[in-house]
Amino acid sequence: MSEAVNLNPVKPIVAAFDFDGTLTRRDTLLPFLHRLLGLPTLLWVLFICSPWLAGYVLRLVSNHRAKAMLLQAALAGRSVADVERCAQAFVRDDLPQQWRPWGLQQLVQHQQAGHRCVLVTASTSPYMHLVGASLGVDAVLCTEMEVVDGRYTGRLATANCHGEEKVARLKAWLAQIYGAAPDHQPVLLAYGDTKGDLPMLRLAQQAWYCEKPWKTN
Repeated sequence: MSEAVNLNPVKPIVAAFDFDGTLTRRDTLLPFLHRLLGLPTLLWVLFICSPWLAGYVLRLVSNHRAKAMLLQAALAGRSVADVERCAQAFVRDDLPQQWRPWGLQQLVQHQQAGHRCVLVTASTSPYMHLVGASLGVDAVLCTEMEVVDGRYTGRLATANCHGEEKVARLKAWLAQIYGAAPDHQPVLLAYGDTKGDLPMLRLAQQAWYCEKPWKTN
């Protein structure tokens, strides 16, 4: 584990990890959609979503809106069973080549020390809960997709778990596990790699940004 300073040995410790770019070498949504849709369909989905994706790049469209449109086009009407079969293959066959050794080492060392570990990520539920199970983490807080009658509607069931939403989701989970009493709160450690992770890192007592110690406020 990265050197920690002045950790309270009496209090429980929670380690919160971003996923894409922190535990993996790159973003995982497009590789997942590639496996799910195949290249021709993925290119078509990217084409029809290009106004929103371009708007996001130009900072004219929010991250939430751009992702919502992409996932609507990619997932609407697909059965949960079919998507889960693809997700299982993605986690089993594709992710092993994407792990970032440093991040994965931190996760394993926290687990070996008996700390609770949670993934807090904008990546989506169709594969992130399987990722969490494969890593043995205590919780996965991600962008959840709506399911009706065994099929994805393409709509987001939660806000995109990015930026301040990561803080809201993590606080809610911590309150569920530890309650609201100040004396019962754990020591929170956080790991991230983009500006969208900074709100979560500021919440923590200790944090690492792009594999380096980061001073929290």
